[in-house]
This record gives sequence, C-alpha cells and structure tokens, in this order.
Amino acid sequence: MTDPAELVRSLDLEPLWMPLTANRAFKRSPRLVVAAKDLYYTTADGRQVLDGLATLWCVNAGHCRPKIVEAIGRQAGTLDYASSYSLGHPLAFEAARRVVALAPEGFGHVFFTNSGSEAVDTALKIALAYHRLRGEATRTRLVGRERAFHGANFGGISVGGVPAYRKAFAAGLLPAVDHLRHTQDLGARAFVRGQAAAGAELADELENRIIPLHDASNIAAVIVEPVAGAGGVLVPPRGYLARLREICDRHGILLVFDEVITGFGRMGTPFASQFFGVTPDLIVFAKGITSGAVPMGGVLVKKSIYQAFAEAAGGGVELFHGYTYSGHPLASAAALAALDTYAEERLFERAGELAPYFEDGVHALRGLPHVIDCRNLQLIGAVELEPRPGAPGARATDVHTRAWDRGVFVRAIGDTVAFCPPLIAERKHLDALFGVVAEAIRATA
Repeated sequence: MTDPAELVRSLDLEPLWMPLTANRAFKRSPRLVVAAKDLYYTTADGRQVLDGLATLWCVNAGHCRPKIVEAIGRQAGTLDYASSYSLGHPLAFEAARRVVALAPEGFGHVFFTNSGSEAVDTALKIALAYHRLRGEATRTRLVGRERAFHGANFGGISVGGVPAYRKAFAAGLLPAVDHLRHTQDLGARAFVRGQAAAGAELADELENRIIPLHDASNIAAVIVEPVAGAGGVLVPPRGYLARLREICDRHGILLVFDEVITGFGRMGTPFASQFFGVTPDLIVFAKGITSGAVPMGGVLVKKSIYQAFAEAAGGGVELFHGYTYSGHPLASAAALAALDTYAEERLFERAGELAPYFEDGVHALRGLPHVIDCRNLQLIGAVELEPRPGAPGARATDVHTRAWDRGVFVRAIGDTVAFCPPLIAERKHLDALFGVVAEAIRATA
C-alpha cells in the first residue's frame, strides 16, 4: 500500500487552481488530508483532526458512514449514470418522495440540482417564470439581504450580500436586485443566546422602503437564509422571519428560504422552516442531503406553484431549465442512504438534544481576549473577534491556523470563527472543540 505521506510528497500541487484559497500560500505550506471517518480527518502526516464545521456545513451524518459508502459503491456497479431529460431511474423518484415527506405541509415536488449554487439559481428562475405565466410579467425584481451567501453563480452572487463577490463580478450581476439590511447589531444584541427578543422590526424595511421604492407589482421574490451561515452566522431576531412571511403574503411576493446549511437536521428539525414555524414558498437545499458524500442539491416547490406550471404548459415542458446531472444515480443513492442514517440514528433529534450543551460551549468563550460576540442557534454557532488595526480577518485566520495545528478544524469568516459539528458529535467532542478554540484565542492575543 502506498504510504500517504510519501504520496503527498510526490504530488505536483501547482496545476490545481483551488477554489476560495490563497493558492500560493497554501502550496508553500499545504494542509492535506488523506482519509476521514466519523468526526475526524487523518492528515498526510498521520494526525487526527476533529471536524468542527462538518467540513463546509455539509457532513451532517459524519464522514464515511457505512450505509452511505455501501449505497454509492453498489449503485456505481449497477447504473452509473442516466439522464433526467425525458428519461428516469427509480432512485431519483424515491429520493424526491423522501425529501417531500420531510418538508413542511404544502410542498409536493423537488427539482434536483448538483449544488446549492445551482439550486439558488433554479429557485430564482422558478420565481420569475411563475409570475410570468400567471400574467404578472412585471414581477422581475429580486430581493436578497446584506451579508447573505447564496452560492457562487451569478444569480446567487446578485441576491447575495458578500462584498468580495459583488466587487469582483460587478459587471455581470443581475440588474433588478435590492437588499434588506442584515440582522446583526453588536451594539444592541451582542452575546445573545439563541434568538434576540428584539429586532423583528428589521423585516419592516421590506414594506417601508423596498416595496414603496419599486412597487410590489415589480417584485418577484425575497430570498433569505433562515440563519445566515457563510456570512458569519447571523441569527434572526424572534419573529423576524414570520414578519417577512406576512409582508410577502400581503403583496403577492414569493418567499424563498435558502436552507443549504440549515436543512437536514442542523436545527434539530428536517428544515429550519419547521423550527421557526414559518413556511416559505420555495426551499433551497444541498449539502446535508447526501451528508456531503456526492454533490447534490435541489429546490422544494409548493404544490400550488408546480400546478400553475403544469396547467400553463398543458402537456409540454413545464420549465425550460435543467442540468446534465440532475438526480444523478450515485447522488440519489447517497441521498437515500443519508436519509436512512439520519432516521435510524435519530440524528435530527440528537441535534436538538445536544444544542443546549453546544450553546454553553460557544458562550464559554466570552471573556477571552478580543472576543466581542458569541452567538448560536441549535447546532450552529460562532465567536466574533475584534479586528486587528489595519488587518481585518487576520486574527480569526490565526485562530483557525492554531486550532488546526492543535487538532481541530473550524472556519474563519472575516473576524468570525464558525462552528458547525456533524450531528453525530457527543459532549466529549464539543469539549475538545471549544477547549482547543479557547487555547487558540488566548495564543493569538
């Protein structure tokens, strides 16, 4: 068997342009993993590193879980690929049925994609096409939110609110887009456990500013993350999402929840919409659907919206949109196995049971040097650090690096350090996670 360390030493790292990476710095000091199991990565030099972010908010069931691994291998030897264009295979239909069964009442259909980015663009297209076929073709404007992340495609960047993306690709952004302000306010709501009691009125900006500016007859949809993840873990104030729902209902605007991070157990429920008791019109999902094992995403669509397309199209194509790998057999197999694993191991319920202990761990970091906020909701959390003068993001990056060297993987987002452990985590894993992060914060001071 090839020695992993020797294999790594023999690699030519230069040809690969890594995504969202400082490539030159990485290749001078590469951080490489060669295996993973449950909550741990194995590095090229044989160290075990605790995965404190479910890698990219996606490995909800843990790494290399037997049922998922077996399902992928079995499917690869049976039916490796089949198109979903006027052709089908059983697993895609069964995966859609299972996802619909987990969804809030009123949802009846799934449109599969290969990623969250594609799923967001799909949801935006569905929203625009829906209004057009109903005779409201002027509804073309989309409303996102500051500090939101909705993927890396042009549609997602346009409704998203991450400045670096918007600056880099400004020339190609969709023109008819506006943004709500984000919900974070450290001056008024720092160190909140769970949802803040005040702040729901932030949703009124939709009705008080954006609708009067553009007129509701020109607005197709509002898209928000129930909990903003990649923008720094921003938790909505109590009642905020419900107020958005009410405003959208009054003005005939579709409400889209981007649940790429919050879906499949992160909130202790199948979807965050069930945790908050607020039902959108479209739900975007990805990541946890296969526990990250095979790329897959999708859009949950309300029955009434799908029926409007079906009636308008007669017997023809309802939506001129799709991807070569929509409902891919391997992804469908992985999804079914992941859903089985979640159910058999009660992982959604376990996430809710573990959430209070996780909350205590996040807020135990309060009082450490340069910590200006701790925030959390269910099994997602973050600590925000005071930026270094003239070097925004440097302090959190140092914490990230020191934590990795001590055997814990977390993510730096600006000067925020985010936590999102796999749902199989136990108290001992959270103790290790927050203990190492506390050490790294002290060392960085």
